[in-house]
Amino acid sequence: MTNCIEIKGLVKEYKTFTLGPIDLTVPGGSILGLIGENGAGKTTLIKSMLGITRPSGGRVTLLGTDPDHAKEDIGVVMDDCFFSEYLRVKDVNSVLSRVYRDWDRALFQSYLDKFSVAGGKGIKELSRGMRMKLSLAAALAHRPKLLLLDEATAGLDPVVRDEILDEFLSFISDDGHAILISSHITSDLEKVADYIAYLHQGKLLMCDEKDRLLESYGRLVCTKADLEQIDKGYVVAVRKSQYSTEALIRHKGDFKRLYPRLTVEPVTLDELMVFVVKGEQA
Repeated sequence: MTNCIEIKGLVKEYKTFTLGPIDLTVPGGSILGLIGENGAGKTTLIKSMLGITRPSGGRVTLLGTDPDHAKEDIGVVMDDCFFSEYLRVKDVNSVLSRVYRDWDRALFQSYLDKFSVAGGKGIKELSRGMRMKLSLAAALAHRPKLLLLDEATAGLDPVVRDEILDEFLSFISDDGHAILISSHITSDLEKVADYIAYLHQGKLLMCDEKDRLLESYGRLVCTKADLEQIDKGYVVAVRKSQYSTEALIRHKGDFKRLYPRLTVEPVTLDELMVFVVKGEQA
């Protein structure tokens, strides 16, 4: 299986923030979910991949070539609609048909219909959710092979989000297609992502298959005395309150065999993030 995304040593430096170095690959036929708190570098990474922001170092290969040469085959949705507010929704069809070689007018209209976006409306009249639907329709209507999506399901109700997630799963049924999607709605990523990459303060802390990541980590609920007795090599981070002590545990299977009397619960992507950001590091 070929990789649709290959990133080697990507660095982007600002005066007060540095992204990277980032090494990341996304194989064809898969979805990578990019998570991290606000300001972690998710949007900077996507813009650097596209050349919107020029990296300070490293190499990005998209669909086996330089990003500039792959633009026709990439669908992009950033965290806000990039179309002029003075356009009507239906005007986007004419505008982008002159931009993309393989633009499909009928397909664009079918997505507008599916997402219930009225073609006669002005873009400035659309809610944030409707603008995201419009952006998704535009990203898909030129039949791309790679989707780069920054908070693409933000502002959408659960029913519409579920429909769009189904679209993503259908899209990657082709082994030559892939999706990178950043999202704060980690429940969406738990449904569809094959891989998870966790950015924190510009650094890639975790990157693995989603199922293996969730299986490897667990949430230990214990007393302070119990925590003192366990091997600290298993402890990633700790959260303490007046009434309880919790720890993020790595190598969950081994830990449970070593400490069978202690309770280790499954962990969600949200809990992983909260432990790393707010917990005391082991």
